[in-house]
Amino acid sequence: MLNNTTDATFQTDVKDASGTVVVDLWAEWCGPCKAMTPLLEAVATDLEGKVSIYKLDIQANPSTPGAYGVTSIPTILVFKDGEVIDRMVGNPGSKGKLKDFIGKHV
Repeated sequence: MLNNTTDATFQTDVKDASGTVVVDLWAEWCGPCKAMTPLLEAVATDLEGKVSIYKLDIQANPSTPGAYGVTSIPTILVFKDGEVIDRMVGNPGSKGKLKDFIGKHV
């Protein structure tokens, strides 16, 4: 299941969480971002209980992308115990590639 996070809830949702947390930084106007949502939903189902996946709308929440140097979307940040351990910029194009990228951190 995909969850939403905001600048206000990011600390609790992501930074204070234990284990692997994935954050998809996106915007409503971004076509590749919209195309990635079904891939993320499928990966979230496959990895349920192993990883938490959040979406963060950069239009409504500009502080978090700035804090992590995000200059292009879609960007996926992978956190482990509150620290960024990996990132992917752009849509991977397939569920398999996205699952492999996230799965190696679970």
